[in-house]
Amino acid sequence: MDFNLTEEQSAIADMAKSLFTDTCTDEFLRNYDEAGQGTMSDLWKACIDTGLQGVIIPEAIGGIDLGMTELSLVLQAQGGALGQVPLWRHQVAATAIAKFGHAELISTAEAAAAGTNLLTLAFNLVNNFSEAQVSVEHTHNQLTINGLIQSVAVAGLADYVLVPLALDNETRWALLASNTEGLSLVEGQMTQGEEVADLHFNNVVISATSLLEPGANHWLVPRILASLASLQLGVSDVQIAKTVEYVSERKQFERAIGSFQAVQMTMADAKIALEALRSSVWQLCYRIDNDLGCEHEAFATAWQACEAGHAIGHKAQHVHGGFGVDVSYIIYRYLYWSRAISLNLGGSPALLAKLGDALAQNDKLGWKYDLDENYAI
Repeated sequence: MDFNLTEEQSAIADMAKSLFTDTCTDEFLRNYDEAGQGTMSDLWKACIDTGLQGVIIPEAIGGIDLGMTELSLVLQAQGGALGQVPLWRHQVAATAIAKFGHAELISTAEAAAAGTNLLTLAFNLVNNFSEAQVSVEHTHNQLTINGLIQSVAVAGLADYVLVPLALDNETRWALLASNTEGLSLVEGQMTQGEEVADLHFNNVVISATSLLEPGANHWLVPRILASLASLQLGVSDVQIAKTVEYVSERKQFERAIGSFQAVQMTMADAKIALEALRSSVWQLCYRIDNDLGCEHEAFATAWQACEAGHAIGHKAQHVHGGFGVDVSYIIYRYLYWSRAISLNLGGSPALLAKLGDALAQNDKLGWKYDLDENYAI
């Protein structure tokens, strides 16, 4: 097996890392926090200028047409630098529209590829699968929607929102313009700075052509979970690196605290959790890019992201001592991000429940179960 990145993958990873780290310096992030800003608009424009907003969007409509592996590399760089831009939601939504949308919707995906509009999607593990607070009446040519979808990222800035709806005992996705009559937004902000809004539907009427094909949910969910897990991997990776730097310099009893056995063991545990997450993320991306079944792997990886994010964040805070609880100190921002990502994923208990439901129907968890013995990677 060859675990090395290709030349093209290395180039896009280096470009993304350079863009995010050059912008999101400690001073920049401190000023960003103090100003109470949301989306980093200049950084988003830079992402568009470099094409990062269209990594997985099909080439036929103006995207770069790369895979989940390449998008994961970009998202890891974004997470490591704490870049507050809607990279994955924008292009995952656009690609889903291009693949599963009615012909009338394609122009929206083309504008997304060009960066002339902004797309987002509403994803919450509860709302998407079991306890949605939205009711839908479906006639032959239109849908009438009532209810509430909470905490949709950048909904207040987006031109269009892709929302999940329960129809005929399955999850269908529909595209709505943000100025659709009857749709109102209550805007807020997550603790890590991400802008969100609650979507209130009051007899919102949309055309049935706004619905994506039934296969969209099967395509979307693994990519949503892989995107969030990739962000968590980037956040946790740099969180550990900054903590190692701190314990190497911080001295107590005339010794660097990183030389104490307890600190070394704590950081070793954090590194193990990180590498376990990394392996899960790469396996999931590989399966997505090769059109292999990945429902189980997606939920398992998302669970791993929640667990690793919590464990690494806790250990990083602990070894920082008093600095760990100083909200003006850089390490605290990483804790905010890891917690926010876990909330977006739905949390460990909900993910385990969904994985259990999936395994009850099919217990083939792991790539080896559904590939030929002589399958070569």
